[in-house]
Amino acid sequence: MSSANNVYGDFFKNLYECNAELFKTFNESATTDNSMQQAMMQQNSEDLCSWFEETSKQPEQLLHTQMKWWQDQLQIWQNSMISQSPQDHDAVVEPEKYDLRFDDPAWQKDVLYDAIKQSYLLFSKNMFKMINQTKGLNPDVKQRLNVFSRQTINAMSPSNFVLTNPELMRLTQETKGDNLIRGMEQFQEDLQASSDLLKVRMTQKDSFKLGRDLALTPGEVVFRNHLLELIQYHPQTEQVNTRPIFIVPPFVNKYYILDMRKENSMVNWLVEQGHTVFLISWRNPDASLADSGFDDYVLNGIIASLEAIESCTGEQHVNAIGYCIGGTLLSTAMAYMVSKRAKQRIKSATLLTTILDFANPGELGVYINQAMVTSLELRNKSLGYMDGRQLAVTFNLLRENSLHWNYYIDNYLKGVSPVDFDFLFWSTDSSNVTAECHNFILRQLYLENKLKVPKSVQIKGTGIDLAKVKVPVYYLSTSEDHIAEWKGTYAGSQLLSGEVTFVLGESGHIAGVINPPYKKKYGYWEGGKQEADADVWLETAKYHKGSWWSHWQGWLEKLDKEKVPARNIDPEMSLASAPGTYVLQQLPIK
Repeated sequence: MSSANNVYGDFFKNLYECNAELFKTFNESATTDNSMQQAMMQQNSEDLCSWFEETSKQPEQLLHTQMKWWQDQLQIWQNSMISQSPQDHDAVVEPEKYDLRFDDPAWQKDVLYDAIKQSYLLFSKNMFKMINQTKGLNPDVKQRLNVFSRQTINAMSPSNFVLTNPELMRLTQETKGDNLIRGMEQFQEDLQASSDLLKVRMTQKDSFKLGRDLALTPGEVVFRNHLLELIQYHPQTEQVNTRPIFIVPPFVNKYYILDMRKENSMVNWLVEQGHTVFLISWRNPDASLADSGFDDYVLNGIIASLEAIESCTGEQHVNAIGYCIGGTLLSTAMAYMVSKRAKQRIKSATLLTTILDFANPGELGVYINQAMVTSLELRNKSLGYMDGRQLAVTFNLLRENSLHWNYYIDNYLKGVSPVDFDFLFWSTDSSNVTAECHNFILRQLYLENKLKVPKSVQIKGTGIDLAKVKVPVYYLSTSEDHIAEWKGTYAGSQLLSGEVTFVLGESGHIAGVINPPYKKKYGYWEGGKQEADADVWLETAKYHKGSWWSHWQGWLEKLDKEKVPARNIDPEMSLASAPGTYVLQQLPIK
């Protein structure tokens, strides 16, 4: 058994060394800002000290967990030594149902690979058990320990290394290492196209073209300034609703997630339902826009667009839709107009996966602390913007197995090119955020949660209060959202004073929103009791099959019943045909 123990120890020692070497390579070749690393290391060190301090007060619990862990590990190696096949005995630990890392048959049929797999899974299981069973640990500390431990443990997975992955071993032998040569070529290309952190390609950069394959709904750019292009879409019905639809997408991504292919384009669907649709296409900022802050996006983004819509249609009022941080911006603009006693142009608002109360920002919260925010602020000021490629990597690492390591294995270890997939193409088409705006979001929204406190957020000297927003609101969140956690967004919906229709869609931040009715893929919950507790709402809500899009259309028809002849776009108003020019901007790689 001692030899088995040595094998076990050597296995994890090798895993650790390979993982450390891997990240050393990433850091030396792709990371130039040590201050952010130091801030994160400092926070992790403090969290570990807090954990060790609490576990030292609970020696019996710790000893019990470690003894059970050791017994299970001995059982794994005993089974491997006396069995011809893993099927000869019951597994000590099994992968989770949706864990695809160990699908290759060799993980189940080969005794050695089965032992490696189970040892790793047991290590993972017990690490989280020790963290979560520690009493007296601050919930924020516990969350950070869980997230960063998960990311580190998933990086150490035997599936990520050639020598401990049976599929990679077979492929390397069959191709005589050609897979690794192709993979290294792709790694070098991705490294050169990355910012501070390695951005693993998910699809080929030339696999789609905007205006040819994606962003296809016919329309015209009818207004442009230093921040945005406003697109008006051509009507597809003889009559349209009186009030136009005004869409505010997030400025941390490009707008065409709402207008992909015709069959999954929300914009096209809205036009087909008889709406006059206007949509903002944000500029991809460079250092020249460093001083454009959140208030600039309110005034020269939202307010300027509303004035342009009135110029185009003669309509003073709109039904507005805000997605993600676009919804936060839209809500801020509505509160600002109330405080300024300005013309109330927005008659209803639809907020999609929007955070207003940042007390519970989901897993993104693990990156929000004083040291990290200060470090990012300094870096943003030096560059003039937050690099969108780094933002994309941060978001992807919140779902590291499905959005990072699987592509890492396919691209660099198998040496295969990723498939062409429209959503992944959009995901990798990064957009920067201006330094001033990103710093505002980090500190005043995420770190200090000022939007929740009346008049704490100032827009050009005007304090805003979300409680003064009294228009009807359709508030959609999604059950598996890892960016805007639904219980946190539910709490944010309570800050508004108008009638709020809260709806919870199935799936996540993207798939739960882009859910065309014809697919009949994801359902939704609605009608729960509007209590302070999100769990009470869900317990009393009714589940429906089918897309929330149809439910939303019914909600809006009750508010805007009148029809007018379809609004054709004056050719003289056109500055460019959709998708416009700003969405095509690709900043040079430094």
